[in-house]
Parts: sequence; structure tokens; C-alpha cells
Amino acid sequence: MKSYADCWATVAADLFSQALAGEPELAEALPAPLGPNAFGFAVTVSGDEQGRFAVMLDGTVLDTPLMGDGVDQRSGWAELLKEIADAAAGELLASSGKHCKVEKFEPTTGENQVSRAFRLRSGDRTWTLLVRDDVRPAQAAAAAKAPAASSGPAAMTGGAAPAPLNPGLNPGLELLLDIELEASLRFGSREMPLGEILELGPGDVVQLDRHVADPVDLLVGDKIVARGEVVLINGNFGLRVTEVAEPKKRLETIRCLF
Repeated sequence: MKSYADCWATVAADLFSQALAGEPELAEALPAPLGPNAFGFAVTVSGDEQGRFAVMLDGTVLDTPLMGDGVDQRSGWAELLKEIADAAAGELLASSGKHCKVEKFEPTTGENQVSRAFRLRSGDRTWTLLVRDDVRPAQAAAAAKAPAASSGPAAMTGGAAPAPLNPGLNPGLELLLDIELEASLRFGSREMPLGEILELGPGDVVQLDRHVADPVDLLVGDKIVARGEVVLINGNFGLRVTEVAEPKKRLETIRCLF
């Protein structure tokens, strides 16, 4: 079932090609840092899905009159992105039957975390758009805002003992928890003949077996311990974990490293 972010991407691709000069194309891409003149806008969504949704743009896009000659480009982008945000709510209703609306639309000066990234291309020019998606189904959003249950006086007056840090693991393994292991991200792979590898040169493109929207793997050694979404945090790549193995299984997959 589509989310608000999915609907935003669909509407944005359509409206960018219709409303911007040169009929530019929008495509999902890997996150990339934005320049110092980046700008953006954020909306607050309420209803069956609720939360905050922000879009940051490469500031150099203002140097190209995509909004038309004689038009204030920043204001034009604000109007277009507001239209896309409202239309995404309508697309969500049409595709999934979920009711939501944009309560607030405001400028944003920066986002430390990125959920998805897009490339806008017009002719030989390309610009990066970064999206931070904190819109969730209403129940999930409410649960995230709910304060954690207090341990209360019982924890300080002889009540139930606190849960172990890693439930289900042998207590003797606690001694290993401070050992540092090297973790890496794998975006995808491909088998290639040795001849093709030897012929590779600068500028060549190697297509991987993974779509840009597919989760990436977090590996310790050569074993997958989690999967997630690539994010951009203060100019560095990061991973937002969406799938993770049980502690016992994670330990079993990397036992050869101990």
C-alpha cells in the first residue's frame, strides 16, 4: 500500500515535467550532499497518516529559470512544492483510501537526516533533491510520541529486576559486548567476467543487481546482520535500520570473528 512519500514522488515527477521549463525528469537516486545555498520546505500532515515531510533542494537550481523568465525562482519553487504536497494527499486518498491533509507549509533551512534522494535532470544540468520523511500511519505516529512507561518506585524499592541488556543471550557473552567489529554497507553486487573487469576504465558504469529503492545490507565480516535505508547525516552516509536479525542469530552469523 502506498505511503504519503510514495504519492509525493509520483506527483512530483508528473508536475515537474509539466510545470517546469524544459520538461525535466525526476528519478530516485542515492543521497548526495547539498551545497551551502541549499533551501527547502517542510509540511505537517495530519489524518490517517501524520507527521512532517521536508524537501531540500540544491541551491544552484535557482540559477536556471525553470519557473520561467522574469519569475522569482524561490517563490516559484515554494508554490510548486506546496501544490505537490497537497496533491500527494489527494493521491494517497485515491490510491489507498487514506484521508490526510497538509496543515502547515513552511521554509526549512536544513535537515540532518535524509530518507530518500532524487535527481532532477534538464538537458545537461542535474540537481539533487533530498527528502526527510517522518510521516507515519496515525497509530504508529501516536505510539512514537507516547512517553515511555516509567519504571516507577517499584524499581527502586525491591520490585521486579530490570530486564537484561540483551535478553536471550548467555550471560557469559556479556564479556564480548565491548569488542569492536568492522561493519560495512553493501549496495549490491554483480558477477562479471575477468575480461570485463580488466577493461574497466574511468567513466565506465557497472550496473548492480539492486534497485535504488531496495534496502541495503549491513555486513559484519561477510554476514548480513541487518538491512535498512541509506540516509545522509551531516554530510556523511548512514543507515536507518528497517530489518534486523534476532540477537542469537546475529551472534551465530559472526561467531567466526570471535
